[in-house]
Amino acid sequence: MTLPVPPIEPMLAKIADELPQGEDGFRAIVFRSGDEVHIQSRDLRPLNRYFPELEAALTKALPKGCVIDGEIVVVTGSGLDFDALQQRLHPAASRVAKLAKETPSAFVAFDLLAAGGRSIMQLPQAERRVRLERLLGQVAKPVYLTPATRDRAVASQWLQQFEGAGLDGVIAKPEAAPYQPGKRTMLKIKHARTADCVVGGFRWYRDTQDMVGSLLLGLYDDAGVLHHVGVTSAFTAPMRRQLAEELAPLRKDALANHPWRDWASVGDDTATRMPGAQSRWSAGKDLSWEPLRPERVCEVKYDHMQGDRFRHAAIFLRWRPDKPPGDCRYDQLAVATPFELEKIFKTGRQAATSRTKHDENLKS
Repeated sequence: MTLPVPPIEPMLAKIADELPQGEDGFRAIVFRSGDEVHIQSRDLRPLNRYFPELEAALTKALPKGCVIDGEIVVVTGSGLDFDALQQRLHPAASRVAKLAKETPSAFVAFDLLAAGGRSIMQLPQAERRVRLERLLGQVAKPVYLTPATRDRAVASQWLQQFEGAGLDGVIAKPEAAPYQPGKRTMLKIKHARTADCVVGGFRWYRDTQDMVGSLLLGLYDDAGVLHHVGVTSAFTAPMRRQLAEELAPLRKDALANHPWRDWASVGDDTATRMPGAQSRWSAGKDLSWEPLRPERVCEVKYDHMQGDRFRHAAIFLRWRPDKPPGDCRYDQLAVATPFELEKIFKTGRQAATSRTKHDENLKS
């Protein structure tokens, strides 16, 4: 088979609650063909213009005729920084150039789709991994090789440790499976925790005025300030209507003393995080919201914190009428132990040697 050409849909993952028995960056597929590198996003769009420093590094580091699946990340002293990574998607070339120096990106490789100008997507995962380690045997920063193990106990340890470096889970792949573009054949095991949050407002569902689209969640800091930390929105249609009726009494005079009433005037990075502000990431969506008196508490399930907010939308579990809103504080959240990213992602022969030693230990 000849070298695959872009676009290629990346192989996807299903969410799982635990490791099978027996992220935090931008997913990217890199095509090294001739003297050029093409960096493709998960949604099949080119990313080269946003990461010029990475384009140059990949052109230098990767052999011609290869296609590699991986992730673009921004590494800081405290782990992966997804906010800094998002800032890189800026329309102004001058801004991109500035950020390329201030917050340089890196590429973490985790699968090999082609080598030597030929596709190997039909080979089993175990064989692709061996070839990936051989191919990247000489690479150095900012190109990394993700660690791999066949030991469930080791993977379980990684799941706990690596969160402290900013990772929100681990990926499990069937060793005998080929690479299947667009198919959810992998498992992503993510951290799942619960938190009690104040409901400070809501957004209507689409263009309706009788169905709740999402609840706006808040947590108090040590100074007693209520911060907007995210949303919960996965409701059935009957539940959306029920929420609209149930929350109606809390809309009366809600804005008078609401802790988020001045959100529109907030303009500095140190201010309390507020709902409703437009940004270039909101893609013109209507982010208007309806305030509620912050008197109700709900329990939600979340997977990962990004700074002081939930990285993804939380999942509504139940109302907590027994919980005072003032008890919904940040200090209830589990705090991950810091972990150095350099101990996770290795370069070239470091990763391959580590994998070889581990497999030898398993056999002995």
